[in-house]
Amino acid sequence: MTARAMHIVFFGDQHLDSLGGAQVSMRLQREFLERAGHTVTVVAPKMHGARASDVTDPSNLDLPSVPITVDREYSMSWPGRATDRFLDRAMTHRPPVDLVHVQADFWGAFIGHRYAARHGIPVVHTLHNRVDVGIAAVTPLHRPVLGVLNVWRRRALRGVTAPVGGADGWAFLRGIASGASAVTAPSTHFARRLEEHGVFSPVDVVWNGIDDDVREATLAAVPTDRAPGRPRFVWLGRMSPEKRLLPFLEAFVDSGVDADLEIIGGGAQRSAAEKIVASSANVRFAGKLSYPDTLARIAGADALVQTSIGFETQGMTPFEAATLGTPSVISDPDIAAELGGGLWAVPGAAGTEAQRKTGLVETLRRAASDIAAGTAPMPMREVSEAFRQSSRTGAMIEVYERVLAG
Repeated sequence: MTARAMHIVFFGDQHLDSLGGAQVSMRLQREFLERAGHTVTVVAPKMHGARASDVTDPSNLDLPSVPITVDREYSMSWPGRATDRFLDRAMTHRPPVDLVHVQADFWGAFIGHRYAARHGIPVVHTLHNRVDVGIAAVTPLHRPVLGVLNVWRRRALRGVTAPVGGADGWAFLRGIASGASAVTAPSTHFARRLEEHGVFSPVDVVWNGIDDDVREATLAAVPTDRAPGRPRFVWLGRMSPEKRLLPFLEAFVDSGVDADLEIIGGGAQRSAAEKIVASSANVRFAGKLSYPDTLARIAGADALVQTSIGFETQGMTPFEAATLGTPSVISDPDIAAELGGGLWAVPGAAGTEAQRKTGLVETLRRAASDIAAGTAPMPMREVSEAFRQSSRTGAMIEVYERVLAG
């Protein structure tokens, strides 16, 4: 794939073994870069909790951290001189670094850019997060929170990246991207927004992908002669407000569809979610599953449901579903447009929450009816082929080589 082997250092906000789409993407990127002959070190906060003892991958460099969620799934490392010294000492035992790839939006981004600046290493920055939408979804105090984040960003990156003023989410992204030689985004719609708001230009679009081998194994295990019948829906992701799980479950109950629903994932809203569907025998909470098991559940479903709006910078799950031949119910019009077909688009995204819920109820009924009748839409073949991780890694290597060539 490339003329010479590289040592690339990923920086993430969260440990790669924690739950999250960015973590899944980074694990796949690392694996396929290593298959192509490159060395990858992943710098991220050390995990805490019961699963932390199972994390022993030698590619990981775990920074001192503190847990920041009740379930101890997520943690934070403070960007400062103590972390800089720890990181520099640890990296002396690793090969010389060719390129830093920051795939973080908060402390991981600060730590990564500080490291690159200290050592004169070029940076590629992948932006995964609409910070303004995400923060607004979890707190009514999002404006002062964004103001504080921008103050923190300016202090942490003083003398490291270009000084960027402003107090909103786009100013924050402009600030953390200003030290990069290239910026990538996992979707065309997010790349367009980044350029429109002056974050970086041009932004390279490199989709997050699906493991080629797991995809083939998953498809091989799916019956090809499955007859239409009782619809099976699957929803997966982090159970937090921006994912809109609770409104979805309310819509599912109100729709009255005769269908099975499986919820995959975990998070703070699980208890509230279980209460909404407590009287329904057709809803099952599977908890957190492995990557192959999750893909198998998607492939075995009649439709995947994604209900977040305006938050996802790509929305990996509908692309994974399309690659596995499973159509999706999509609430976000940007993601629907990116997929191009093989979906049921939910109307009302720009309206009130009540209008969004009404649209979701109607769409669930339409999807269930189409599935039962054997007339569900088919995902586009072009999306399926372009979403393979091998092709995504090839595209990213081209970005790396362009940056290193100056």
